Amino acid sequence: MNKIYYIAKKIHKGKGEDKKVSQPITRIARLSIILAMAINIITLAVVTGFQNEVKDKVIGFGSHATIVKAGENSTFESAPIIFNDSLSQAIKALKGVKNIQPFAYKPALLQSDADTNHYQINNIDTFQVQQEIHGIIMKGVGATYDWTFFESHLVEGVVPNVKDTIPHDEVIVSAQVAKNLSIEVGDDVNVFFVKATPVKLKYKVTGIFKTGLQEFDEQVVIGDMRNVQKLNDWGIQTAIRVADTVTSDGQFVIYADARGGNGNYRHDWGKGFENARGFTYCDVKDTVIRLITSDYNMFIDGFGELNSIPDTAYLKVSVEGNKRMPCFPKHMEMDQFKKTFLNASGTQFAVDLKGGKRVTFEYTDGKGSHQNYIGGYEVEVDDFNQLEEITANIKRAIYYQDNEDQIEYRVRTISEDQQEIFIWLDFLNLNVIIILVLMLLISTINMGSGLLVLIITKTQLIGLLKAIGTTNWGIRKLFLYQAVFIILRGVIIGNVIGIGLCLLQQYFTIIPLNPEVYYLDAVPVELNLWHIVVLNIGTVVLCTAALIVPSYVVTRISPIKALKFD
Repeated sequence: MNKIYYIAKKIHKGKGEDKKVSQPITRIARLSIILAMAINIITLAVVTGFQNEVKDKVIGFGSHATIVKAGENSTFESAPIIFNDSLSQAIKALKGVKNIQPFAYKPALLQSDADTNHYQINNIDTFQVQQEIHGIIMKGVGATYDWTFFESHLVEGVVPNVKDTIPHDEVIVSAQVAKNLSIEVGDDVNVFFVKATPVKLKYKVTGIFKTGLQEFDEQVVIGDMRNVQKLNDWGIQTAIRVADTVTSDGQFVIYADARGGNGNYRHDWGKGFENARGFTYCDVKDTVIRLITSDYNMFIDGFGELNSIPDTAYLKVSVEGNKRMPCFPKHMEMDQFKKTFLNASGTQFAVDLKGGKRVTFEYTDGKGSHQNYIGGYEVEVDDFNQLEEITANIKRAIYYQDNEDQIEYRVRTISEDQQEIFIWLDFLNLNVIIILVLMLLISTINMGSGLLVLIITKTQLIGLLKAIGTTNWGIRKLFLYQAVFIILRGVIIGNVIGIGLCLLQQYFTIIPLNPEVYYLDAVPVELNLWHIVVLNIGTVVLCTAALIVPSYVVTRISPIKALKFD
């Protein structure tokens, strides 16, 4: 056995008069190690937890990276782009890309149900109706959307059904919005959308989530992207209609009824795109009229730039009876002819004409091209630390795509879109370094003081050891061993206290936060085994290494004077 280590262990466990002198100092030194370890563990756990919690929640509301039309500064109000499946597949095939999903946004207002309060004024019964209004951003997602984040934060209900063949008017809202508007799962909520003509729709609340990130909780509502695409008037939808009147010479008026886009429509009735919105018509045989409508940025003498994907509608015409007769309706009221509807939806009807002629019309409206447009793509990656590299690969993949639509894209990371939050999170690393250095410095100074006291109280022992031939380094090791015993004990106790407090906060939330200030409603903690191991080893090594210099005092002690020391 190492004799120096054996003597150090006996001295550390032994009792004596010198122990009474050194014990208060060693206790202070040990306490400084305990506090340093506990505070450093808590600091690392809280900052790591805070950074990861805020980062994960911000990413959960968006994604690691977004692809939108070039020139757009806000993801919430970006211009539409045409969904490109080949581009989507090319990006998804990149190394490190976990998922790519389309999205669309639409600003809206939520309105609560009317709350009627009855009271009396001057013995007259009266009442007051109140309704809460809350501004939100409707985020539309599709069948490929990854619901993991919101499913993990659902407090009640389920996520909307966005995978069905038809869109459903379903949304999930945050617990804060639900509380403000007195909404429960299964309730219908009024949603107002700002358009040329404001639209009021009812959506069913299928679930309520709570992330604690109040700024986003109060802002974002999730629903079906197909509804948002239609509400944004992306693309156009066309239809063929028959006017309720006829011309003086007995002709029906056939016209195009288009919606969406910028309103600069051009129609193709079979001879190419032109200004003609419609024509007069009285056929003598069964036929099908086809209409293709598109939207243009500009249109001069038949030349222009297509602004949207064209949409196609059809009108089926069937003629019975005396087919050669002109189209004078048999029954007219207020200059409008009478229609005999043949189905409940009103898309098929017949008109009886004078002379025994009957014409049946059947509408087949265009499906609309809005489903071809999206607000952009969200890209999820496997490793956030490789986001910059993966983003660069995405930009290269977009650049080398054969894009017939000649769309220029902008790729931005979440740290760029939410720059203020991520700068603030990175700034926390500086605070951690300052706290770690200060606590280690304090503990090292206290340990140095404690070591000097131990050396002074053992002066006679030092003289005796020197007298029997023990080297200065051997004696220095004797006191360094004792210092290590104090450090190790302090480190172990500090670990128990620090990790214990973190576990209490993690499972019992003993310290809440104001979400309006800190983005979270409780102090988050994340115990990282690697951080704890490095902190423990680093504390022991640094404190022990820092004591090598104070131990040099041993070399200055004379054996003769030490043996006479009392």
